[in-house]
Order: sequence, then structure tokens, then C-alpha cells
Amino acid sequence: MPPKEKKPAAGTNNKKKKENVTTSTSSTTTTTTSSSKHKQQPKSVLDKIVAAIRALKDPGTKGSSRTSIQKYCQSELEYNNPTALKKAFQQGVQKGILVQTGQSFRVTADPVLAEATEDDGPTLRIEDVAVGTGEETAQHGDSVTVSYRGKLDSGYEFDKAAKFTFLLGAGDVIKGWDRGIEGMKKGGKRKLVVPPKLGYGKRGCKPDIPGNATLYFEVTLKEIEKR
Repeated sequence: MPPKEKKPAAGTNNKKKKENVTTSTSSTTTTTTSSSKHKQQPKSVLDKIVAAIRALKDPGTKGSSRTSIQKYCQSELEYNNPTALKKAFQQGVQKGILVQTGQSFRVTADPVLAEATEDDGPTLRIEDVAVGTGEETAQHGDSVTVSYRGKLDSGYEFDKAAKFTFLLGAGDVIKGWDRGIEGMKKGGKRKLVVPPKLGYGKRGCKPDIPGNATLYFEVTLKEIEKR
């Protein structure tokens, strides 16, 4: 994390079959028999990406982050091959099947889902524990490095890292982080209370984060690299 976003676990799919990174169709995920309909696993890597984006249902013109798509493929489709996924992302954009904004993707043929408004439940809560030093503040487009701990209401610590680097505002992490870390100075420390709509929403993030979970973070900004 938080990565929309905990970072995908290391490792690759050990199957020896050659990966099919082209798509046979971007929309077919079910097949009809003479007696009934049953769901099939997406066949190609690009099909898996399309299925993940549609399942995540992230609102807005950006769509779903690369990290959350990879996480979904790993947890729900039991697929974890970063190299093949990277190639399929590129091919999807080149073929016009995917639209890329920063490190986020949506399906070209699908309608854009409406963003939640501030009236749709609790909002992000930010508490500055330490302000930090210097004139520079973290802004969208900056590469930032943080240390953090993340907990649930129960006190269960679902994630932590001494060093995590990402591009602020690019959709690499949950929206609560993109908004909550903006404006911090180097050395600054914040507590963030992230409501479900700015975290992992109704779907959660298996296995550690249930659906509709409020997330509690302590984040320290270690470095800011202006782009």
C-alpha cells in the first residue's frame, strides 16, 4: 500500500505454456451452452486486464490503477506474471482497447463511471503530527518516498513499509493517499483516516482488507523528487 495497492507479491506464474498477450475479444467472458450459461476464465492476458478493470468499477476518467489491476489478477484470477501483464497493458493501449492516463487504465468501449461526491458518506480526515521542514511541499506529479503503517478499526495492522516510492496523483495508490499526502513537507508525519470510497470500497482487498473498511494510516514523508 497502499497501494491500490498493496504492492503485488513477488513471483511469477510457473506454468510453462507460452503466455498469450493478445486478446481474442475484449468483451467475451461467458459462453452459452444449449442448456445453461457458465462463466469462463479470461483466456488472454489482455482479457484478464479487461475483466479486472470491469470488476473493480473505479469511477472517473482515469479508471483503475495498474497496481490494483495486477492485485485483482493475482487474488481473483490466480494470475501473477508482471512481465506478461506489462506487455499486455502496452498492447491494449496500442490497439485502442485500453485508455491510459498516467498509471491508470480504463476500457475504451465502456462508459465512464461517475465520481462519488463529497455527500456520499464520510470524507478523508487528516491530522498533522509533525509538519516537516523546507519550502517544498508534495504536489501531484512529484515522486514521493514514504514510510507508513496501515490498520483497520480492529487495530489489525494489514500493511507497513519503511520505504515506498510512488508518483503522487497518478493513481498508483488509493485516492485517500493521493489526497492525504499532497501538501506534506519532507520529514512531515500525518495520520490519515480513509473512508471506504477513498480506499478499497465495497470490494476490499483480499485477504487482509474487508469490503467497506475504514483505513487508518500513519505516514512519514521521507523524500520529494520534483518532476
